[in-house]
Amino acid sequence: MMALDQLTRTLDVLCPMHLVISDTGVITHAGPTVLKLRPETTLAGEQFLDVFDLRRPRSIEKISDLRANAGTKMHLQLRAAPQTEIKGVLMPAPLSGQSIVNLSFGISIVDAVADFALTSADFAATDLAIEMLYLVEAKSAAMDASRKLNLRLQGAMISAEEQAFTDTLTGLKNRRAMDHVLARHVDWGTRFGLMQVDLDWFKAVNDTLGHAAGDFVLQNVARIMVEETRGCDTVARTGGDEFVIILPYASSQDVLENIGQRIIEQLCRPMMYQGEMCRISGSIGTAIYDPESSKTVAEIMDDADVALYASKDRGRGRQTFYEPSLRKKVANSNDPAAPDGVAQG
Repeated sequence: MMALDQLTRTLDVLCPMHLVISDTGVITHAGPTVLKLRPETTLAGEQFLDVFDLRRPRSIEKISDLRANAGTKMHLQLRAAPQTEIKGVLMPAPLSGQSIVNLSFGISIVDAVADFALTSADFAATDLAIEMLYLVEAKSAAMDASRKLNLRLQGAMISAEEQAFTDTLTGLKNRRAMDHVLARHVDWGTRFGLMQVDLDWFKAVNDTLGHAAGDFVLQNVARIMVEETRGCDTVARTGGDEFVIILPYASSQDVLENIGQRIIEQLCRPMMYQGEMCRISGSIGTAIYDPESSKTVAEIMDDADVALYASKDRGRGRQTFYEPSLRKKVANSNDPAAPDGVAQG
């Protein structure tokens, strides 16, 4: 008995994850770390194969088979939750009829430490498990830091791209974004409406009330255009008081006319700025891009611009749809010999 006590005390220090089992497979002693795996029992008196499920080698089914294959690496699994996977090896003990099974968590050590609240004191002083845990934690910390850095960089990139495509005053898309959206719609090969919008009398607001009032008006105009268009439409500010609206799936003249009319009606309403009345209106030129046509987007943009000029020429505050006959009128209006030009702004 003294020899067995001395042996188990030695094993508790050198191999805290060990078991001593009898020739019939009954556990007679369990190391301190193994006891943490089943804190509700001392394990002594239980059958080894009732506590552990022997997964490999599959040819071993009884303790006698295991004893006959001493030194063979075993793959075990705790039968009780959390069913931790464990590796082990059995060797005969110096005492007759006894066997020693030394256990290890292997790759499952990370989960086991968390599941059973293990510390460095639960492993042999020479066991490299703790060093491996430190490496795992260091790698995890490095990967976490890398993920956070990547997220910050990605966020910064998205923010930079958003700023590059956004008009800072109004929050609308800018000309660069408009070109990108137009190219995308052309690639899709669908019809879409295109409106060129220019504010009437805006220069008078800037000249009489100052640029702060002008900025206030532009921000209100941006809000109105967004509210009166649909979620799939794109509103872009392309110049001081110049805007472009791209309207996919709204290629019929009736739909485009309704949207344009709503915008014009809202822009005609006076805007109060610091007790002063700001009065503007909006002129719109509208054209339709048809992928079946030979016209390019640049030509459709020019068509909408011609239609916008016609709206100005007809008295402002209205929408004109492009038709080829408008070009002759524009040409005559631009002729220095013509009696009247069209005032802008």
